Amino acid sequence: MQSDAVKSLEGEFNQKEVGNSLDGKKIVLVEDDQFLEEIITRKLANTKCVLFHASEGEKALEIISRELPDIVMLDIILPGIDGFEILRRIKSNPEIKNIPVILLSNLGQEGDIEKGKSLGANRFLIKATVTPDEIVSQIEGVLSGVKK
Repeated sequence: MQSDAVKSLEGEFNQKEVGNSLDGKKIVLVEDDQFLEEIITRKLANTKCVLFHASEGEKALEIISRELPDIVMLDIILPGIDGFEILRRIKSNPEIKNIPVILLSNLGQEGDIEKGKSLGANRFLIKATVTPDEIVSQIEGVLSGVKK
């Protein structure tokens, strides 16, 4: 059973251990909170993924378009353009629209979750209650369901 911190937008999700499934995977983390970014970066360092970081929207879109990552972890409240607009631009661009996106935010109202779902997010995680282990598990889960 999922924790309340994890709002799956694809129905039930089995949080099993996937091992080194992130080895070599490109992940873009879009987060302006330096403390949280450092925590997530430290946790992901153990997975042998290739991690890119942006703290604002335009830079994030530039990195995503250039690197074509396997997945994007996206905050909603950012300087400049917000995460919802970044998600909208990702999903409207044919070159990057199939990249899975996990929203990671303190916005957890049903309206925010529904907006994320309607824009194409794969998951919606609430920062205040999600653990670094759950973040990694969610990334692994989304990627294990992605067909290349």
